[in-house]
Amino acid sequence: MLSFQHNIKLSTLKNPLLKSKFLFFVKERNEIVRESSNKKIPMDLILILIATLFVLLGLIGSVLPILPGPITSWIGLLIIHFTEAIPFNWIFLIFTLFVAIFIWFLDYIFPAIGTKHFGGSKYGVIGTSIGFILGVISPVPFSIIIGPFLGAFIGEYLNNTNSRGALKAAFGSFIGFLTSTFLKIIVAFIYFGLFIHKLWEVKDTLF
Repeated sequence: MLSFQHNIKLSTLKNPLLKSKFLFFVKERNEIVRESSNKKIPMDLILILIATLFVLLGLIGSVLPILPGPITSWIGLLIIHFTEAIPFNWIFLIFTLFVAIFIWFLDYIFPAIGTKHFGGSKYGVIGTSIGFILGVISPVPFSIIIGPFLGAFIGEYLNNTNSRGALKAAFGSFIGFLTSTFLKIIVAFIYFGLFIHKLWEVKDTLF
């Protein structure tokens, strides 16, 4: 028996016209409820949007020393495996996590190796990072390359007033920084490609 919020029962409607209007109203109301439920954002879409954000932040973190780039990108790869469309692949996730952690360690090792080899100090490494950030936001041409080197030189010069020694140490800090940054960018772009590939494989299911 059809009923409504105000306890209006179909059997109490004696007038055929009123009864017909009531049935039409109930039908329209059910259609509205059905359409509004179909318009709800699927959970898979929400997870994909969050994962995309992490992958993009990983790319940014590979260039700017504010986030662990590859690890942040890996979190994006992990999140899309919680969608119903993409089956969980433990081997893939463990391997990519291992690579991300390995690159994260190298990010500290390479600058230290370059600094130690050329007689630099931690001031050069700090100066390189600050110089790189300033170089990114500076409108000066090639500032993204000049900034890290000048930052390393200033940092080493403050630690060692010998300009020749500071220049040599700055060069070591700069080379180590460029090497680690280059590796992070490569891995982050590979993870971005894997992310797109995973979504492309199940595009018909998701969209």
